Amino acid sequence: MNALRFPDDFVWGAATSAYQVEGATTEDGRGVSVWDTFAAVPGNVKDGDTGDPGADQYHRYPEDIELIADLGLSSYRFSIAWPRIQPTGSGKPNQKGIDFYRRLVEGLVERGIRPMATLFHWDLPQELQDRGGWENRDTAARFADYAEIMFDALHIRDWLTINEPKTVVDCGYRFGSHAPGFEDDARAFVACHHLLLAHGLATRISHERHPGRRIGPALNLHPTYPVDDTQEARQAARLQDGVENRLYLDPIFKGFYPEDTLRWISERSPMRDHILEGDLATISEPIDILGVQYYTPIYVNGDMERVHVHPRAQAEWLEIYPEGFYDILVRLKTDYPGVPLVITENGLPTTDEPGPDDRVRDVGRIEYLRDHLSAMHRAMKEGAQVEGYHVWSLLDNFEWAEGYSQRFGIVYVDYSTQRRIPKDSALWYRDVVKSGELR
Repeated sequence: MNALRFPDDFVWGAATSAYQVEGATTEDGRGVSVWDTFAAVPGNVKDGDTGDPGADQYHRYPEDIELIADLGLSSYRFSIAWPRIQPTGSGKPNQKGIDFYRRLVEGLVERGIRPMATLFHWDLPQELQDRGGWENRDTAARFADYAEIMFDALHIRDWLTINEPKTVVDCGYRFGSHAPGFEDDARAFVACHHLLLAHGLATRISHERHPGRRIGPALNLHPTYPVDDTQEARQAARLQDGVENRLYLDPIFKGFYPEDTLRWISERSPMRDHILEGDLATISEPIDILGVQYYTPIYVNGDMERVHVHPRAQAEWLEIYPEGFYDILVRLKTDYPGVPLVITENGLPTTDEPGPDDRVRDVGRIEYLRDHLSAMHRAMKEGAQVEGYHVWSLLDNFEWAEGYSQRFGIVYVDYSTQRRIPKDSALWYRDVVKSGELR
């Protein structure tokens, strides 16, 4: 097989999020988040796991920076824990929280690694949730205040506003499997609008106060296909695509919600009543980058029910289909052009454990990454404006409702000792990064 060559300036990185890796959930003035509350309820998280210890990055970040550097990565995408900065979600910032992220950023820069910061990766301060959470329009305003604090505190070029608003809407509000744990479409789509409004408010502040920086959302996009060629399945797939993709892409890029999706939502939620004059202008504040997160396609039948078509990972929602990665990137080039794309997450969990020689032979992950990078390269050859790739995840970590039972990391974490062991996939990835070639 001929090697696939990536551009010399292509940015290779890895990603994590605060609640999944930091631990230290009660240290140095950090407030309570919705995930602390959700995980404390028996039955919400597998094995009763919580965000402590995570991967203890709060204390071990210098070691992790060296790990990133040893792998030759030029970018590290992390998230900021809002409750570390504003323990109640508003008011005076907690200096110890700001200082932690300053130390992290300074350490990355010293090692020649670009920091990419995500402002919200699901850990909403609990006090804001007590006041209505994302159903409360005021939460978007509080998010803008928090974003302004961080823009002033950290000298970072690339920012991401909201991580996967769709997952908050679906898992947090529609299906109840994530914090805050509701099962209510009516509330879910009101929250959706306010999440997008928060994104727009923060984006506008960044442009007004810090010109030259880049900012955008991180969207998990699911190419959606009919399971068969019937008219019913095709229509259902189009509607599912609206809920999965266009509901988020259209207002950000085009300044309107897709009308077919709004009609479907209006049968379930008063979302339309919460769209006020000027909101869509705010939401469509031009973005500078788009974070793209790809894991799985969605196939639906004529009743808009999901049907699994391809092999699934340990995470049963994740169908392994690299062609879907290609499809979504080419679609973005065609339907939403003009903005650089950064792959901010792509990966899968495996069950591989260290052998007697301390090696973790995660050959399934290597195959997955090779196939997805190949699909991404093909999309780039056809004009998809992809400038960087971040594997999910740097470290094994707290995998939300699955606790510590699923390991997405290219680096194995022994949670009893917090020892880090680069898996075979990490060493393979290091070689891809060093050569700039995929073989």
